[in-house]
Amino acid sequence: MEYTVQKLAQLAGVSSRTLRYYDEVGILKPARINSSGYRIYGALEVERLQQILLYRELDVSLETIKSIMLDPQFDMQSALAHHLAQLLKKKMRLELLINNVEKTMAANKGDETMTDKERFEGLKQQQLADNEAKYGAEVREKYGEAAVAASNKMYANMSFEEHAEVERINDEMFVALKAGFATGDAGSEAAQQAADLHRQWLQFFWPEYSAEAHRGITQMYVDDERFATFYDKEQPGLAEFLRDAVLIYTSK
Repeated sequence: MEYTVQKLAQLAGVSSRTLRYYDEVGILKPARINSSGYRIYGALEVERLQQILLYRELDVSLETIKSIMLDPQFDMQSALAHHLAQLLKKKMRLELLINNVEKTMAANKGDETMTDKERFEGLKQQQLADNEAKYGAEVREKYGEAAVAASNKMYANMSFEEHAEVERINDEMFVALKAGFATGDAGSEAAQQAADLHRQWLQFFWPEYSAEAHRGITQMYVDDERFATFYDKEQPGLAEFLRDAVLIYTSK
């Protein structure tokens, strides 16, 4: 069966504008253009759109989806198996969050007890899942499966007090970093204090600290648009400034 943009958009539950954008960026081209100038989509395009929307449901960026689906080695059946595994994980995380909320409600009514650690268990798992979806592939490629698994374990086992300390260090790091940025000198006292605080923060998540890994992570903050945006929303250029401060810090 063939579909126009409007009919395929209605079938898939997306906007016609979305399909036109997918065409513009080269991720989903129509099968043909008819004599009236309308985009026409066939069975293959319907399957590709399903794949795109499944990846989007898993929070994969369009740029990454495009690179995956345009890969000559792309296999539809393997992709579906991957989607199923990821969706089952997502289902488990949602069930964990639901159980967490239900138990919290019961504890608040006095029907059962709940430790402080239990209150954050589901939220930690969700945070780990979000980080995996956003940065997992890049971090694994750079540092390996074992390092990522160890880091996730450290975060999952973090106590309430440790989590509060992480937040405190992170807040102090940003204060020092912006103070150092104002001087324009990555070797300034404030900038170097920020680099040291960043090391302290990192050691809550990283099993073994090394100067090389510290430099690599802050370089990733600059190279990866998602990290750069996170830091630069506080102050444009902050990601690069932190990278430069850490380069000086780790050379001592």
